[in-house]
Amino acid sequence: MELSGQLENKVAVVTGGGRGIGRGVALFLAREGAKLVVADPGSDLDGSGSSNSVADSVVKEIHEQGGEAVASYESVVTMSGGEAIINKAVDTFGKLDIVVTCAGVLRDRMIFNMTEEEWDSVIAVHLKGTFTIVKHAAMLFRQQRSGRIITFSSTSGLIGNTGQANYGAAKDGVAGFTRVVARDLGRYGITCNSIAPSANTRMIAAIPESSKQAKAGAGIASSGGGDLRGDADDIAPFTTWLASDQAHHVNGHVFYVTAGLVSQLNDPEPIRTIRKEGRWTLDELIKVFPITLGVDLYNPAPTVTQ
Repeated sequence: MELSGQLENKVAVVTGGGRGIGRGVALFLAREGAKLVVADPGSDLDGSGSSNSVADSVVKEIHEQGGEAVASYESVVTMSGGEAIINKAVDTFGKLDIVVTCAGVLRDRMIFNMTEEEWDSVIAVHLKGTFTIVKHAAMLFRQQRSGRIITFSSTSGLIGNTGQANYGAAKDGVAGFTRVVARDLGRYGITCNSIAPSANTRMIAAIPESSKQAKAGAGIASSGGGDLRGDADDIAPFTTWLASDQAHHVNGHVFYVTAGLVSQLNDPEPIRTIRKEGRWTLDELIKVFPITLGVDLYNPAPTVTQ
């Protein structure tokens, strides 16, 4: 692989850096010259358990390829954990330039069966966990008037995916969070962008085949990002480009990324509009909506006839 050293003398934090997309990103950043904090408590997919070996193994790989890296085993779900991860970079390498928030868990269940704990745990890692890292990084970035923030969203939130109300809400929240942070920090020379990846990872592999078949049999559409065509390492090059000085002008955007494909996604915007002077009445909407906005409306989960 031809490398260009785009991140020489940069320091990066990658949460969820021990496995999957986070691991691929961490290794690629290191190959481009960045010094890494690989942050990963080594939890299982549902957020339970921990193992230092998960982050340690990636740190070892980086050392073996001639790079510099340290591990952090803190969890992103608490403010103190997020602060400790950021402090690890500054205490070890003297500064911080890049944060990439890949940490994630999966607790899929249909909304009528989902527990409060399943909801809270996914929101805590994906959405709050993005905040705890970005908030503490932003304090440094604002002072130094530079920094790159790359968050991770998902088509499960941007478009929707059955059985993932918790995950979809968190990931759509991350996209909104990214757009706001970009506006908060852009004036200080900081960029914040988000990636909605499509790749075969252990999270995707954990979705039971029976669940996929049940959705298909019921005519229920999965998330609209298309077929998974890449692996975890395919997301790393574009993530690295966003982290580089070459992307200084790119701020506040969400990109769909998979093998050999990068798409800029639209911000929410009107598609069709009906308008009148004054307030709509219910009778008017009953008459007008079906022949205007209601024409050819897509239903992702039509009623199944018993």
